[in-house]
Amino acid sequence: MKRLPWLLLSLALAASALAAPAGNASPSPLQPWIDSTPAGGILRLLPGAYTGPATISRPIVLDGANQASLDGNGKGRVLTIAASGVTVRNLTILNSGGSHDQLDSGIYISGNDNIIENNIIENTLFGITLQHADGNILRNNRIRSMPWDSADRGDGIRLWYSRHNLIEGNDIAQVRDLTITNSPYNRFIGNRIVDSRRAMNFLFSHRSLIASNEISRNSTGIAVLNSEGMIIRNNRLTQIMDTAGDCIALKESSAVLIIGNEIVRCSVGILASSPMNPVNRIAILDNRIAHNITGISFYGERRGHLIFHNRFEHNLWQAMVGEGSDPLAENDWYGNYWDDYEGFDRDHDGIGDTPYEIWAWSDRIWMEEPKAKFFRNAPALEMLDFLERLAPFASPSLILRDEAPRMRPEAAEQKF
Repeated sequence: MKRLPWLLLSLALAASALAAPAGNASPSPLQPWIDSTPAGGILRLLPGAYTGPATISRPIVLDGANQASLDGNGKGRVLTIAASGVTVRNLTILNSGGSHDQLDSGIYISGNDNIIENNIIENTLFGITLQHADGNILRNNRIRSMPWDSADRGDGIRLWYSRHNLIEGNDIAQVRDLTITNSPYNRFIGNRIVDSRRAMNFLFSHRSLIASNEISRNSTGIAVLNSEGMIIRNNRLTQIMDTAGDCIALKESSAVLIIGNEIVRCSVGILASSPMNPVNRIAILDNRIAHNITGISFYGERRGHLIFHNRFEHNLWQAMVGEGSDPLAENDWYGNYWDDYEGFDRDHDGIGDTPYEIWAWSDRIWMEEPKAKFFRNAPALEMLDFLERLAPFASPSLILRDEAPRMRPEAAEQKF
């Protein structure tokens, strides 16, 4: 009996040495530690490097304490979560495989109600992939893809047939896109997405909320295709100046609300086609649209838009609307501030006495012929535009009419 305490001490020391890969020359595989953690248990990793790939198949908490890393050694998915109710936090995840077909990811999730927070995910093809995964929280993660050309990288976050997820406060850079496909009812709040291709790319992902994100220096900002009931609110989109540099692009989508955004220094601030359902209109309210080449551009049938109480400042072209049969009946412009408005406010009510109008003169050439855009600032077109205004030899086209232009930019900031 007297030897029992010494036996227990020896077993404790042996277990302690086994659980401390930080002091070893070679990293320890993580999978045995996951397998030895019971459902509902907490696996707190000691400082050091661990190797993957690893799979979590029961609800546990995996905590790296900001001192542990998991290295996939360039093979497949680094960490797979095939369970619900898992938490992974404070862990550095590195070096996935490079297969797009296999969706090689830093974290691959096929379960529900998991929490992925405060992790660093670097040099992984895809950052976090959700595949048929609902109700997950991805919060405050730092995500970087491979150091390749933007089209060859993977998505920072990829959702496929996944609903009711919250993607919040993540720092995402140098990835390909954020791709959301067939995944409605998700929320993207307070993320920072820079130096990538498409910041967010929605396809058949209805009723999503995109709010308070910072999106900068990407090829395209927010692209929405075939998605209904979207809310794009209070985002800051800047420095999106590629050839297809649209801050917000809508195609074949209806009932979209674009409100309270700052859209600055883009090739096109908002690019939109007509809503698929003419009853469910696209509302553009209370945005600041400034220092863009084109503020707003409508194409296709070019109707079904409500444009109220926005600020248009220092855009090279405030708006482009393709020629239609009756532009005044197709879109509603009201109460916007236009920095190039030349009217007066004799009754001092903050509203211009005369409507603000944009007419297309020689601009019609490059509006109707996209290839001619290359010459739109050429001296020849500038001279042609001057001559048309001086002595019109063809009837100009009315692009828009705002019946109540605001005289001051602060007056256009109406809160809805």
